[in-house]
Amino acid sequence: MDKHVKHAVLSAICLAAFCVGSSSANALDLETIKAEIAAHQKIPEFSAPGEAFDAKQCMKDKKILSVPFSNSIAFVNTVMGAMETASKKVGFQFNQYKNSGQRSQWIQGIQHGVNQKYDLIDLFAPDLLALVPQAAEARKAGIPVVASHDGGFDQKRPEPFFSVPADYEKAGELEAMWAIAKTEGKANVLVITALDSFSSEAIVKGVKKTFEKCETCKVEYVNVAVGDWASRIQPLVQAALLRNPEMNFIIPTYDDMARYVVPAVELTQSSNRVKIATFNGTPAILDLVRQGKIDMDIGENLDWIGHAVIDAEMRILCGLPHVKNPKIPLYIFDKTNVESAGVPAKASAGYGDAYVDGYNKLWKLQ
Repeated sequence: MDKHVKHAVLSAICLAAFCVGSSSANALDLETIKAEIAAHQKIPEFSAPGEAFDAKQCMKDKKILSVPFSNSIAFVNTVMGAMETASKKVGFQFNQYKNSGQRSQWIQGIQHGVNQKYDLIDLFAPDLLALVPQAAEARKAGIPVVASHDGGFDQKRPEPFFSVPADYEKAGELEAMWAIAKTEGKANVLVITALDSFSSEAIVKGVKKTFEKCETCKVEYVNVAVGDWASRIQPLVQAALLRNPEMNFIIPTYDDMARYVVPAVELTQSSNRVKIATFNGTPAILDLVRQGKIDMDIGENLDWIGHAVIDAEMRILCGLPHVKNPKIPLYIFDKTNVESAGVPAKASAGYGDAYVDGYNKLWKLQ
């Protein structure tokens, strides 16, 4: 059995039910962890992912089609809007193949891109394994197919695809670091993940390797498929809290999960002892941070993501070196800074605007 397949199978077996783990290898360094958290609560600076280039000249008469995961998801639509904004700055055609998340629609989207002779097809987080034949067909027609914001730096994609990855592993590390720091190394944690989401592999890797350094931490992992979040997460969390009265932290690895965690914590009257740390920076969840119902949410600036993906894809079309790290920062929101995201919270607010001038200069628009 291929070692990557074997690893995935073992992970799936472990996460299909509760698995308890505690620590080993390296000694816990609380001060280093607290310093890492503090570093991610500073307003992000812009870091160029590559050399500056004349984007207007390079992209003249070119067009990109994006086939997103699903237009029923606010996160997706916001990023699509940011990509369109970036394309208008440069002056090239950007279109979406809108869909509701069906595999057949993703296939149709790629076929549409081939038939209409787009210069590049962007896949914003669909299931790549379901689309290998179509991506191969597009590449045969001379059209690069790019999986954007789909997974971590080290995750392997099937051969036909380019990738614009994100630092999902660091997000997992920060989720675990927060629980360790807040409990002074005595975290008793439930981690909820979704192995049917490609990026989960990287997030879980970050969570696990961080908790392995904490000999006094206790961690339970459970896997809940994306389609089951609404029906399974709340009863699962309620049962876990009643079974383990020492539990003091819950980490829903994606913050949309937290919508079902909060009522479980409240119904079991566990709010005083149990905190929640999560990732994505969805405005509705940031509002729960402001209300004190969630302790921390690691955010990504969705407008920044859109600009970063467009930058990487333009470089592919312009024959420039492929971007392996688009330099999209992670920013930690808690009660001390969450109001900077707005009241109520707004997408892409609270991160500063260094990236706007940064990309304008990078693309030689000013």
